[in-house]
Amino acid sequence: MTTDQTADRQVALVIGANGVVGRDLVEHLRGRGDWDVVGVSRRGGTDGGRLRYVAADLLDAEDTRRKLGGLTDVTHIFYAAFQDRPSWAELVPPNLAMLVNTVDAVEPVAPRLRHISLMQGYKVYGAHLGPFKTPARESDAGHMPPEFNVDQQAFLEERQRGTSWSWSALRPSMVGGAALGNPMNLALVIAVYAAISKELGLPLRFPGKPGAYDSLLEMTDSGLLAKATVWAATDEQGAGQAFNVANGDLFRWSELWPKLAAFFDLDVAPPLPMSLATVMADKEPLWNEMAATYGLTASYDEVSSWAFGDFVFGLDYDMFADSSKIRRAGFHEYVETERMFLDIFAEFRKRKVIP
Repeated sequence: MTTDQTADRQVALVIGANGVVGRDLVEHLRGRGDWDVVGVSRRGGTDGGRLRYVAADLLDAEDTRRKLGGLTDVTHIFYAAFQDRPSWAELVPPNLAMLVNTVDAVEPVAPRLRHISLMQGYKVYGAHLGPFKTPARESDAGHMPPEFNVDQQAFLEERQRGTSWSWSALRPSMVGGAALGNPMNLALVIAVYAAISKELGLPLRFPGKPGAYDSLLEMTDSGLLAKATVWAATDEQGAGQAFNVANGDLFRWSELWPKLAAFFDLDVAPPLPMSLATVMADKEPLWNEMAATYGLTASYDEVSSWAFGDFVFGLDYDMFADSSKIRRAGFHEYVETERMFLDIFAEFRKRKVIP
């Protein structure tokens, strides 16, 4: 139902609202004061103020239509959902289906829909496959499929033709944020790895490949990404465009690692290549003891992103992109990566995620 009072209201539908990206996107939209927000995730959430949650299985087209088909006031869809799978090819069907099911459910019933925002990443450039051209640019040639990010964008471009809404795609580097229960949270990997190292009386050793310690990398703060995402969805310069989004500085683990260790009052020992997924497989009993001793609030499952840590720490090649396009278009904010990590660690401590 639309009245004169609500006709100009912006209503955001955030898909993947509890993820490392979606969580801060929801908070940013709420903080602006001029948005109503509907957060969608499998787990749902706690309603409050101008925010409400919907629990939906986006892989089920019928359930998606049933749960989202009544959202007639939606003006913007922010798509940040992700389903992990064992191989690159297996990632395509579920991740494409969730986006298609979302659009199929909402677009026909939301006459005021203005924009659909798609969250992507450097996989578009083949960053997950091996050494790729750096800095990566939005205009770079594509690579051999499969790649779900590419398929999702192709779907939106085709679906948008002849409609009154526009699309944008945001391409962050590795995202730093404070969300739990997410398979891709590097800050959480480091924080829990450091906490367990300290509990065992060990120094903080970099666990990745030898070449990864000195590779040139960048990160994307989840709060910065939220601001860039909303900018691209609401500024005419963002329509029909893809944008790289990063903090704006570059780093090497060899320089940053000792600074992160200092936050935990840990010494640094020489790197030692090891699989975190392997060495952390038996640490749940220890974590449970730590939880009892320090009053920690998160289960071991909620703080375990070890496979993602192995992937990131195994990047023994440069991983960065040219983020000047979004600056030329009008978005100019930056975040210092060291400060980002330390702020996230402090947030984890405040929430009793780590000691």
